Amino acid sequence: MNSYKIEIPRYKTKFGLKNKISRALWNISNLLFFRYTPSFIKPFNIWRIFLLKLFGAKIGKYTIVYPSVKIWAPWNLEIGRNSCIGPNVNCYNPEKLIIGDKVTISQNSYICGGSHDINKLSLPFISSPIIIRNYVWICANSFIMMGVIIEEGAIIGANSAVYKNVQSYQVVGGNPAKYIKKREMKYE
Repeated sequence: MNSYKIEIPRYKTKFGLKNKISRALWNISNLLFFRYTPSFIKPFNIWRIFLLKLFGAKIGKYTIVYPSVKIWAPWNLEIGRNSCIGPNVNCYNPEKLIIGDKVTISQNSYICGGSHDINKLSLPFISSPIIIRNYVWICANSFIMMGVIIEEGAIIGANSAVYKNVQSYQVVGGNPAKYIKKREMKYE
């Protein structure tokens, strides 16, 4: 069975008092100690990674997280080695956001782990994990919807909106994102 056909369950999420307090503490720490650190000085990136880990994130070595990145719940964030989350990326992750090794998420992208159940008049909040496998590049201004799995080596073109799983080494683009071509790997 191909892993790109896996369905991720959607959860009706309720946020308890512990979650609300944790988010409040994170938002204060983010504002005071994370957001306004210089992006071009390496020790400040180490500081940002330390702060994210302090709030429960799991982050591999040599990963870069820009100070303007918005992370809703660091305790739901897992990032592999040598990955980069670029300027002004919004990681709305009420459920797990798993990012593999050597992944680049370019500027102004929105990773959206929550929505509302449109089949009910009350529009209850629902959420689902997002998985981004190794060697993926999510180009600038892209939108990734909850429950999506982006398989290894895929490229999401600039200004794309991804609502369905993306297979390994595919290049997709548009709104909604559609298959463009197979990525040709050339090793140098």
